[in-house]
Amino acid sequence: MLTGREIKRFFDKAWVEWGMFALGVLLIIAGIIVAPIPGPGGVFLIAPGVALILRTSMWAKRRYVKMKRWQPKAGRYTDLALRRKSARRREAIRKAERRQQRQRNKGRND
Repeated sequence: MLTGREIKRFFDKAWVEWGMFALGVLLIIAGIIVAPIPGPGGVFLIAPGVALILRTSMWAKRRYVKMKRWQPKAGRYTDLALRRKSARRREAIRKAERRQQRQRNKGRND
């Protein structure tokens, strides 16, 4: 059985990262080709392709951050779709802030 450290070491190899990047590009291309067919088939190929590219490309990560700053609401939904830890942390903070604000408003109304 492989340990977490061995798995991380395997994915840190250059040829594995390039392979994941190439697979991501191929998935996006396949998703674009499949997209005109009725149904959501293209989405199920494009989303994992984008996730693989974001995981392996610093250029793509920088572009993603720019997109999030330009369209914060879309970036929020993208983070949730990619199941990023930072998105879950920010959602928990938002919920706590909303809860506190409701309690303050409730106290003012009483």
